[in-house]
Amino acid sequence: MRSSEHHSRKNRTIAVDDGRTPERAFLVGIDYRSRNAKKPCKKLTSGAQAARDSVTVEPRISNAPEFSAEESLAELRTLATSAGADVAGEFLQHRDRPDPATLIGRGKLEEIAGAAASVSADLLIFDHDLSASQQRNIERAVSTRVVDRTQLILDIFARHARTREGQLQVELAQLEYLLPRLGGRGIEMSQLGGGIGTRGPGETQLETDRRKIYRRIRHVKQQIESVRRIRAQQRQRRESVPVATVALVGYTNAGKSTLFNALTNAGVLESSKMFATLDPTLRSVTLPSRRTILLSDTVGFIRNLPHTLVSAFRATLEEVQRAALILHVSDASSPLSAEQDEQVGRVLKELETQNKPRLRVLNKVDLLPADRRDALRDDAHTVHVSAAKGVGLTTLLDHIDSAISEDPINRVRLRIPQKEGRTLAMLQARARIYAREYKDGLVDMEVEAPESVMRKVRAFVVENQAKI
Repeated sequence: MRSSEHHSRKNRTIAVDDGRTPERAFLVGIDYRSRNAKKPCKKLTSGAQAARDSVTVEPRISNAPEFSAEESLAELRTLATSAGADVAGEFLQHRDRPDPATLIGRGKLEEIAGAAASVSADLLIFDHDLSASQQRNIERAVSTRVVDRTQLILDIFARHARTREGQLQVELAQLEYLLPRLGGRGIEMSQLGGGIGTRGPGETQLETDRRKIYRRIRHVKQQIESVRRIRAQQRQRRESVPVATVALVGYTNAGKSTLFNALTNAGVLESSKMFATLDPTLRSVTLPSRRTILLSDTVGFIRNLPHTLVSAFRATLEEVQRAALILHVSDASSPLSAEQDEQVGRVLKELETQNKPRLRVLNKVDLLPADRRDALRDDAHTVHVSAAKGVGLTTLLDHIDSAISEDPINRVRLRIPQKEGRTLAMLQARARIYAREYKDGLVDMEVEAPESVMRKVRAFVVENQAKI
């Protein structure tokens, strides 16, 4: 068995949304490596010394960017904080292969149990998915509640879902996750939610009658299907008018909601916590050509996004599937930007949207050093912005305008009687006016306007110029 690294963090007080005392979480990360890799050995350390220690791990060799074990554990720390936990300590182990019974081996479990007890941890959070038997075996060995990565993400979703649709989708994902884990859960399943990993659909029903769970799953699926039908009807009404939908996608906490607010003034919640946005929001945006589009803010993606969540949120993610253009928002200031983009690409592939027109938006450029920021150059497929500072938004709108084919733009010459005040006002609001001349009660105009506007003024067209 290989050596382990453990480093505890100084205790922090984190405000929790529901006002309860934050649970003290002990994080466990696992790095599976080849037998030939040589890793430095570190012993279990405590508090202040561990906070100063750095962990060195050799880079992985892969065709695609991958998170290192330390980066993955840092992301788990952020997830735990988003769930309202106080991170009391961390443990990182390197292994050749997972232990089928306990994932990390019973010897290491004894070390973890002692380390967790020394910092009065309320639960262990594993940066890995656990099978039902592994979770039970670990809980018996450490005498502490155990939560895996999927369960932690589901808990965060349960905290942040606000609309009925979002709550239904989270409940379905939780039910499907808990169903194979009913056996042997004991008294934990006989009480309603009391902490991270237990919020959600109601554990008493899960324990008393498996058939009730299946019945509830069918009922929730029917309700979600009803939501999908209503959404489809709304989409059909929207599609009857030539208005394109542009979907914002990206890794969680890449700044999608901040960019959405900057473009639409929608007032959507902006938060540094992961998965602050779960419920989809649609708002209209007027492009430089005076065309109108619908901008959709969607749930953030994450590494190893649980399949149950992708399936449950399919009704929400249909906005991405039907979008005319996808804005892939990346955090330009993150050292993990390439890895995060790779994870987003995998989810888009699962949604069968990888071939849709896509514009990459590198956000948070204001956080870059001045020399790097000055070297940035936009191109046809990439735009650099700072949503928080309002930098680059005009260029972004120009790129969106060029990429949208719905409601094409025409440039024409019009001759309109001055008494047609309503028509003139409409052109002033919805068209670009390049020339205007008043003569003999008429207004000669050269305008550029969407096809939807052209249909209303076709009777006044004098000379139709080339479509642009």
